[in-house]
Amino acid sequence: MTVTGLSGSAALAGVVGDPVAHSLSPRLMGHWIGALGLDAAYLPFAVPPAGFERFVRGLACSQVAGLNVTLPHKEAALALSDRATPAAKAIGAANLLTFGPDGITADNSDARGFLAAIDPAGIPYRQSAALVLGAGGAARALIHALVTSGISRLILTNRTRDRAEALAADLAPLAAIVDWEDRNDALAEADLVVNATALGLKGASELEMDWIRAKPGAVVFDSVYTPLMTGFLAGASRAGLSVVDGLDMLIGQAAPSFEAFFGAPPPADPPVRPVLLKALGETP
Repeated sequence: MTVTGLSGSAALAGVVGDPVAHSLSPRLMGHWIGALGLDAAYLPFAVPPAGFERFVRGLACSQVAGLNVTLPHKEAALALSDRATPAAKAIGAANLLTFGPDGITADNSDARGFLAAIDPAGIPYRQSAALVLGAGGAARALIHALVTSGISRLILTNRTRDRAEALAADLAPLAAIVDWEDRNDALAEADLVVNATALGLKGASELEMDWIRAKPGAVVFDSVYTPLMTGFLAGASRAGLSVVDGLDMLIGQAAPSFEAFFGAPPPADPPVRPVLLKALGETP
């Protein structure tokens, strides 16, 4: 349904960030809204940090059901909420705000999106080791997901070792820390290798790995989805490893938001991935 076809009682939601023009969330949510024929709309909002809290509190007093939150507002979203889910508290950031009579509730669906993306790989977490590269906000969500899923062994590495140590102390005290220069040494035991850095993002340097040293049968995930096939994933694929791109995580984290905003789970058909691939200029 187009915005011009909305009724006065339409369900409304959106995504807020600075910038937000790059976000695929409006296309994703719009696809699901159209597939279900909902009287609803999902809009992008570019809001600078100085105006973020005022903007959110204003919408919370309206008929808007809630907001997805992207950079740089995720920590501020958690801070302004009246209550927060255990996931948002543990991760220390919120990507989902819902509005109701009792105020603003903060949640974080990034961990669920990550697990949904890698679920088809069938990783037996309690018998597996994971190597996570990065120690920023994205890494916090992915590590939380792995820890709560019962991962047997967790290995962390970051360009700044202190940040990896601080993250481990906060979320995964039993994790092993390896220096960034020694990251390839951990490939031999990793059943899952995760890029939670911005390396490989369009315009950024590639994340180089010596994939010949990887454990046979390992699954490799990249949180980056522009470009879809990063050098990190391409190298792993050439080495015969299974790869999962960040687009599946985007779709996975959006599903709980859609249901929270519009009261129905997103439809499986028609599939949304081809729509997003087209938006990225990729071949479905």
